[in-house]
Amino acid sequence: MAPHCTDPHHHVDDGDAFVAEVERACEARGLRLTPIRAHALRLIADAGRPIKAYELLDRMKATHDAAAPPTVYRALDFLLEHGFIHKLASINAFVGCHHPGGAQHAVPFLICDRCQNAIELEDERIVEMLDARARDLGFAPSAQTLEVRGVCAACARQS
Repeated sequence: MAPHCTDPHHHVDDGDAFVAEVERACEARGLRLTPIRAHALRLIADAGRPIKAYELLDRMKATHDAAAPPTVYRALDFLLEHGFIHKLASINAFVGCHHPGGAQHAVPFLICDRCQNAIELEDERIVEMLDARARDLGFAPSAQTLEVRGVCAACARQS
């Protein structure tokens, strides 16, 4: 088994590596990554773009006949709670976390209004600035997800 990555700049894009990283993180934290949770995670990783819960359900039904909305939402809740995926509220979709084994932090996303692709902006300055500003105002942040909507470069070129 590969050692757990502690490099904060390390991120996992490959589906196999992503699931393996989450499995290692679960083992280290004493969490149970059930087959249904692992399958949901794999489908999210393989989607290559944000995926909505009902699209995930449809894909799960292809191999798990008994998959139902509560099953999918319980898997998503577990994956969200432990920082393995992110929820993009503005488009009501889910993406894998690029740092599934590392410390959880706020993540800014750039979301294309045309293709719905999401780019995880890995800029700690933005995260630190938002956190510091919130604390300056006496606010104790517990989580932050910044979503910037617009048009990605690929869609802009197609126009």
